[in-house]
Amino acid sequence: MKDIQNEKDTRNIPLNKVGVNSILYPIQVLDKENKHQHTVARINMYVNLPKEFRGTHMSRFVEVLDEHQNNMSIHTLEQILDDMKIKLDANAAHIEVRFPYFIFKKAPISKIKSFMNYDCAFIASKEEKFDFMLEVNTPVHNLCPCSKEISDVSAHNQRGVAKVQIRMNKLVWIEEVVEISEQSASAPVYSLLKREDEKYITETAYAHPRFVEDLVRNISIKLDQEQRVTFYSVEAVNFESIHNHNAYAFYKKDKRLNK
Repeated sequence: MKDIQNEKDTRNIPLNKVGVNSILYPIQVLDKENKHQHTVARINMYVNLPKEFRGTHMSRFVEVLDEHQNNMSIHTLEQILDDMKIKLDANAAHIEVRFPYFIFKKAPISKIKSFMNYDCAFIASKEEKFDFMLEVNTPVHNLCPCSKEISDVSAHNQRGVAKVQIRMNKLVWIEEVVEISEQSASAPVYSLLKREDEKYITETAYAHPRFVEDLVRNISIKLDQEQRVTFYSVEAVNFESIHNHNAYAFYKKDKRLNK
């Protein structure tokens, strides 16, 4: 059969990324407490395409995934990228693996357990050098300092999300990033709470008011102190409860360059 992808292209335009997008795929990831956790990921896989090639071979991306289906982790992503480069005759390869990660959390007072999910991602690329970034999105509870200050009673609350991306020189667990984000907010978020837990969370948030700017700065200070982290970015959004907009803050730092 004629191979159309291998036809010569004369438009003289190399493409930075070509490939497959949003593959729904079962994976197994490292779990701090249980060693491994099974989940389902949406995966993007790309390689560069030289100017003389008309197209890439889409089926080969899935072939690479199938070869690594039971062994996808931070430690194996470089081999996956190498295999993509070989199979697709490319100089650069990229992969983005987005998945829900579940932590069995205890409520603060009742100690009742329930699963809490966190949207996470492995983002990696390789041309000459391997680059890996871990992303963890943590739901949090923030209470507005301004509202607390000007109100005779109560203060308005909002649920938010802290998105942390890190590069590391040694393994940092997803659970550790979640803990840093939760400790930096007014209070954590849980899937299941009893009345005594709700009382505790409400009072804890009231005692620890946080702007979205406070959240980003608090997380950044903790990541600055973590020797395993070489680069980080922190992005926070508060879903405002009394405004028709969200509050946003962002900060990033390459600790190797100190900027």
